[in-house]
Amino acid sequence: MGCCVSTSSRSTCSTRSHGEAVSPTCFEIGFCGQKRTKRTFSDHVIALQHLPSVPNRIFANGKSRSSCIFTQQGRKGINQDAMIVWEDFMSEDVTFCGVFDGHGPHGHLVARKVRDALPLKLLSSVHSYQSRQNGSGRTCFKGNSKESDGGNSEEGSAEDILNSLWRETFMQSYKAMDKELRSHPNLDCFCSGSTAVTIVKQGSNLFMGYIGDSRAIMGSKDSNDSMVAIQLTVDLKPDLPREAERIKRCKGRVFALQDEPEVPRVWLPFDDAPGLAMARAFGDFCLKEYGVISIPEFSHRFLTERDQFIVLASDGVWDVLSNEEVVEIVSSAPTRSSAARILVDSAAREWKLKYPTSKMDDCAVVCLFLDGKMDLESDYEEQGFSSVTLQSNHSGNAVESDDGQKSEPSLQRNFTVRSSEESDSYGRLPPEFEGNVDTVAGEDQNWSGLEGVTRVNSLIQLPRFSEERPNP
Repeated sequence: MGCCVSTSSRSTCSTRSHGEAVSPTCFEIGFCGQKRTKRTFSDHVIALQHLPSVPNRIFANGKSRSSCIFTQQGRKGINQDAMIVWEDFMSEDVTFCGVFDGHGPHGHLVARKVRDALPLKLLSSVHSYQSRQNGSGRTCFKGNSKESDGGNSEEGSAEDILNSLWRETFMQSYKAMDKELRSHPNLDCFCSGSTAVTIVKQGSNLFMGYIGDSRAIMGSKDSNDSMVAIQLTVDLKPDLPREAERIKRCKGRVFALQDEPEVPRVWLPFDDAPGLAMARAFGDFCLKEYGVISIPEFSHRFLTERDQFIVLASDGVWDVLSNEEVVEIVSSAPTRSSAARILVDSAAREWKLKYPTSKMDDCAVVCLFLDGKMDLESDYEEQGFSSVTLQSNHSGNAVESDDGQKSEPSLQRNFTVRSSEESDSYGRLPPEFEGNVDTVAGEDQNWSGLEGVTRVNSLIQLPRFSEERPNP
């Protein structure tokens, strides 16, 4: 059965050069018959244990030179969301951002593992490409291919090359990430997994790879200088025609429960489990033979001067706020460095207002401002954050609680809400997971298996396999 899909592409390098001494911007790799004089993180492998000391990388509530990030634990147990902004990712004009929403009994560990390891796999893929192409003598193209001085054919060629390079990198990295999770000795991902929405901003190019239902949008100005919301990604739900066709072809089942007809879920062919409310995810290996895949959707977009900021968020935000509301909240924040926190606070208020009997979902937000500017340090400190790369609070749990103030009504939502009464009606974890204590060592928080399993955007219940289970 397998994933039922495969994607690959081959291409060459592309760099930017206007006569000035700048680093190549395709992959921070220069193949123009000259040696690089500046080393970057793509020149060597970064071990996981060294990540906290990497400069310009933030993963907990705070800000960077051009972004702010914030996460808040919901009311279902441990925060299973993770986020990251990594500036100077491969060169000074490259920034990596990601939001990861875990689900299942070990979803919080999966999300954090992906947050830490996936960027390194992107770097590793780049480094492998550098090793393969070093000394090839191929012609270099500009990283910002739309600004090429050549004719239309050269512009198209440079654009296609850069697009293909990043497509291949995202595809290989996501595949390697899921393979690592499958063989991880201490992390059980059989019924646990994570979404991922990741972007790489390289000059005026924006490359996106994503799986699951976490979303990225952009705030941009129209011809009247009014802010508009542009959705950059697609929520990969099981009822999308292409997703549903693949799942059914692989013998999986897609249907919604009677009490939540607006939430389609993926089910095993022989059991009404686990009820995964997304078509693609890392982990979730109980469903990987039945149509759930980890192959990302990839897209490329040119940024213009009208594009103001990008927002990445988990579905705890999109369940209660529309794209337009999110853009309005971020653009009207009193300071840029407070935008992510204010957005999470707004989502928390909407949860209380619209779903008073439901348990609020975790929320994680990344706001990346495209002009690279943030507030003055004094303005930022008034918001109560630390402006340095944060190395504490590794779980990403916020200590700031939400309030109950009312906000504007929602225009649209993700329709993945289940009330607390409904959630509490499902059973406990099977015995094989209850004894798996070593994977949650160091997590000093109360979190029951029930709350982790019945997260609306994840699983209804765990499958119970037995020797009598029929072969699919």
